[in-house]
Amino acid sequence: MQITLPTAVVEGIQLTVMPFRADAVIGTMSVATLVQLVPSPRREEDTKTLRAASGTVRRHAELRALVQRALKSTQKGRNVGAYAEYIADGVKGELGAGWSTPPVTFWHAGPLAALSDELVPGTGLRTLTITPGTCVVAIDGETQTTAWHDLYDDPGRFGLTYAELATVRVPFELYVDLSVADARQIFYDRNVQGVAVAKNLAMSMDQRDFATRLAHRLAESVKVEVDGRLVPFTRFVNASKRQVGMNDPEVITLSALRALVITTIYGRSGLTRSAETVHEDELPAGTDAGQVENGVVPTLSRLISDFHPHFAARSAITAPAVLAGLGIAVHRTTPWADPMGALGVEDLYRLLADIHWDRDPRYWDGVAAKASASGRLNFSGGVKDSGGRVADAILYPATEAGRKTRGR
Repeated sequence: MQITLPTAVVEGIQLTVMPFRADAVIGTMSVATLVQLVPSPRREEDTKTLRAASGTVRRHAELRALVQRALKSTQKGRNVGAYAEYIADGVKGELGAGWSTPPVTFWHAGPLAALSDELVPGTGLRTLTITPGTCVVAIDGETQTTAWHDLYDDPGRFGLTYAELATVRVPFELYVDLSVADARQIFYDRNVQGVAVAKNLAMSMDQRDFATRLAHRLAESVKVEVDGRLVPFTRFVNASKRQVGMNDPEVITLSALRALVITTIYGRSGLTRSAETVHEDELPAGTDAGQVENGVVPTLSRLISDFHPHFAARSAITAPAVLAGLGIAVHRTTPWADPMGALGVEDLYRLLADIHWDRDPRYWDGVAAKASASGRLNFSGGVKDSGGRVADAILYPATEAGRKTRGR
């Protein structure tokens, strides 16, 4: 008897996808499928592990090296653990609905084994088959891919179980049968063509950041008078830009307001935290979130309300560095400030009373800004560069900076 072999059955990993161009599809896959389809980038950079690996894995590592940057000893590699923790927190429900991972971009180096007809006519949905041993490389989203490998290798380390991971679907896009040159180009385009978000601006969007939440609360709590009626200060705070323009209705950015909040909480050490996440367990010793809010919001609310004419005039007080320096001075009025330098709120107001807030080189050149040849001030020095000098000018009137800002 002679056994007849099948002629039309193609074995391999099947994925349900939807094409969005002739050589690319989108879809979702399970974590188990992802780790089976794409070897761990971390292991592919381990020389000892690679020597003992199969020929398929070694070939994959060689191809990956043509279109990806290294993980080992780079910030990219160091970010994997934090990314895995973030994903785990999201899967466990600890982040609510406010978490997301972008689709991973894969490159299928070669033609597909099979692609079905439409599963439902008119929808575009199809099933594609990837045969075992085919090289599929993550050309964008490799840090996430490595994090998924870490989670699947040892879910218990992240407080997860395989049952929980089995419920996860990972979104992806897959480019099929592209040349190495085209895959490299996609890597370049994804990493260079987009405009990177400034870290300070990104931080102002982080609702898990205590300082960001407090900045929003502060803006909502302040009421200022405009045309004879009280309106919330949020109308004058721009949460989507790094800088406000002269024609914008807002006068201050949320990231600048956040800098004021952070330096009020931490004093001078807050200057280095302006681009860092502020966690509640990192607040000053002996305080909790409620105490810090009660010690910061009322004082800053009064300050913004009293100085609103200077804010509305877009004076120097709206510059991030000036706000950071102001926060350092306000910090001395908080209950947790060093008693050796503590100030009463009225003492602070006396120090602020004779400062000239006009954007004039006579007052701010060399303190929080630099004057051009035409005499125009540039306040782009930043929080870390100028915040300390502004604080000294406010706190120590007899210094050169203190006299300058007071027009003496």
